Amino acid sequence: MTFSRRDFIKTASVALGAVSLPSWVYQAHGAVPALDSVNKDALADAALSTAKKLGASYADIRINRYRLEAVNTREKQVLNVSSGQNFGFGVRVLINGTWGFAASPLVTVEEVKRVTGEAAAIAKANSAITRKKIELVPTPKVVTTWKSSFERDPFDVPADEKIAILLKINEAALGVKGINFVNSSLASVNEQKYLANSDGSRIEQYIIRTNPSFSATAVAPGDFQSVNSLREAQQIGFEYLTKHDWVAEAKQAAEHAVMKLKAPSVQPGKYDLVLHPSHLFLTIHESVGHPTELDRAMLWEANYAGTSFLTPDKTGKLQFGSKMVNFVADRTQPQGMATVGYDDEGVPGQSWHLVKDGVFVDWQTTRDTAKLVGKSKSYGCLHADSWGSVPFPRMPNVSLTPSKQNVTQDDLIADVDKGILIYGRGSYSIDQQRYNFQFGGQTFWEIKGGKVTGMLRDVAYQSRTTDFWGSLDGLGGEATYEIPGSPNDGKGEPGQSNAVSHGCPPARFRQINVLNTASGASSGQMEDHN
Repeated sequence: MTFSRRDFIKTASVALGAVSLPSWVYQAHGAVPALDSVNKDALADAALSTAKKLGASYADIRINRYRLEAVNTREKQVLNVSSGQNFGFGVRVLINGTWGFAASPLVTVEEVKRVTGEAAAIAKANSAITRKKIELVPTPKVVTTWKSSFERDPFDVPADEKIAILLKINEAALGVKGINFVNSSLASVNEQKYLANSDGSRIEQYIIRTNPSFSATAVAPGDFQSVNSLREAQQIGFEYLTKHDWVAEAKQAAEHAVMKLKAPSVQPGKYDLVLHPSHLFLTIHESVGHPTELDRAMLWEANYAGTSFLTPDKTGKLQFGSKMVNFVADRTQPQGMATVGYDDEGVPGQSWHLVKDGVFVDWQTTRDTAKLVGKSKSYGCLHADSWGSVPFPRMPNVSLTPSKQNVTQDDLIADVDKGILIYGRGSYSIDQQRYNFQFGGQTFWEIKGGKVTGMLRDVAYQSRTTDFWGSLDGLGGEATYEIPGSPNDGKGEPGQSNAVSHGCPPARFRQINVLNTASGASSGQMEDHN
C-alpha cells in the first residue's frame, strides 16, 4: 500500500477508493445513466445466450456504475470539490477451459452481443497455448439484492455541509501553537454492481465507502514534522463524520506534530513493542494478507509485489505465530472495506481462519483456484475494480482476533520494562515473498517500567514474518478492537485497486529489532509494495 491518502484524493484519474479506473473510461458527472435506467436482465440474457452459442461452458456479465466525490481543503480555504462517475459492462467466458474477457462503456444489447463474441474469440485463442485447463468449483444459484450498511448516503449530502466539517477540523489544528499547515479531505465511493452468470444467479449490490483524512504539519528551522489522522477509511456512510470526534483528533495530532520537533531520536536496539490498531493493520496487510493469497503462492500473480513465502505444502503445518495468533479472513465484517454480499462471480461473503492458534491453516480462494488446494467451494475472493477490468483474486478483510479477556492497552504496557508504543502508519519495506520487513509509524512513545514516559522519533522496526508473529504475547480485548481500512490496495498487471480492512486490537511483541531511521541504519535492500 505505497500511497498516502492525501495523494489518493489528488489523483487526476479515478484512482480513488476501490475504484481505480484508467483515465480512458472516466466520464464527467451527469454523463452516466443510473444503473436502474437500463434493462439489465435483457442485457444479461443477450450475453449469456451468445456465450452459450459460441461454446462457453460458463459465462458471466457485470454491469456496473461507479460514483466518486472528493472534497479537499487547506487551512481556511477549499482547494477543490470534484465528482465523477462511469458506467459500463464486462463479459467473461470460459471456453475449452480458458478464460476470455472483453468490456465496453456502450451499454446496449447489440454491443453486449459484440463484446461477448470478442471475449469468446479471446478465450479460443488463449486455449491454443494454455496447458492447464480451468476448473470451477460450484456455487449456489442466487437471485437477490444486497446493500452495505450506512445511515446517510454521502452522495445525498450537500458539498457545503462537507466543507464546513473539514474547515472545522483545520481550524482545530491551526489553533495549536506551532502548526503551520493543515489539510483535510473527504472522499466517498459508491459501487452499484449487477452480476448475472450462466449458473442462474442475478445479483445487485449497492456499496458505500467513506474516507475522511487530515494532516497537520509543524515547521522549525531545518526541520518539519507531520502527523496524519489515525482513523482510516471504512464501509460506512456520512455518519462517520459525526460518530468520531475528528475535531478533537485533529487538535491532538497537531499537538503531537509540534512535540515531534523536539522529541529525542530513538537509540537502536531490542525493544518490546505495543502496536496500536492504527499501525498494526498495515503490518497485518503486508505480512499476513498478501502471503495468504493463493494465486501468489501458485505463481499465478508475481507481477505486482512478488509471490509468497507460503506454499500449499505448509498448510496445517507451519507455525506462523504464537498460539495467541488467530487471523480470520472475512467478507461479512461490519464496516470492513472488503465486505460484500457476494463476490464478482456470485459466491456469498463468508469468514474462515487463515491462521488458527498460531498455525497457518488456509488460503484466500476463488472458484478457479479452490481445487488447487483440494477445496470443493470458493471462499469468494474474486474482485475487479471496474466493469472494464478482468476479475481476479483479491484480498478479503483479514483480521486479528482479540483476547477473550478484558485486556486494555494500558495492561499490555504495564508488563513492558523497555519498549515503544507505536500509532499510525508510516513508510515501510517488505521483500518479494512477504517475509523480511521494516515498518515505521506516525508517533512513537517510549515505555519504561510499565509506563509511557515521552515521545520518540525516527523509529522503525525490522523482523521476519514468522519471527514477528511468534513474538506476540499479549492482545487487547474486544473493547480495544478497531477496524482500520485502506481504499487502495494495488495488485496485478495492469494494476488494479482493492479496498480492504484489517481489524485488530493493540498487541504486544517481545524483543523486536528497532532502527534509527535518521542514522542511515535502515536497510536499503527491500522494496516498497502495496
